[in-house]
Amino acid sequence: MWIQILLIAAIVLLAFFMMRRTGADSHLAIRRLLLGVFVLIAVLSVLFPQWLTWLAQLIGVGRGTDLVLYGLIVMFLAFVYTQYRRNAQLQRQLTLLSRRIALLDATEQTEATGSSLDED
Repeated sequence: MWIQILLIAAIVLLAFFMMRRTGADSHLAIRRLLLGVFVLIAVLSVLFPQWLTWLAQLIGVGRGTDLVLYGLIVMFLAFVYTQYRRNAQLQRQLTLLSRRIALLDATEQTEATGSSLDED
């Protein structure tokens, strides 16, 4: 009983922190809805683990814990893929910004050198 209360409290607390508006894409409603559905399923699986076992057997998986493990593996791989794509995009943006800064610095140095030569 206590472990269920602790697990549900942890799920709700983590969901609260994840739903806070802190990112540029945090306004996407689909992400909030999916997170809400995930939290609901997590809480229900803690309260009624036999439902998860029933669902697993209906799908053809032996136990509910195995179903959770398979789901977590799929979610982890999806997370890794999205992080890889995001990291690649950030690397491209960083490269473009670095090139622009290098060009601006070179232009400023050329202008500074050119104006001192004009004064001579």
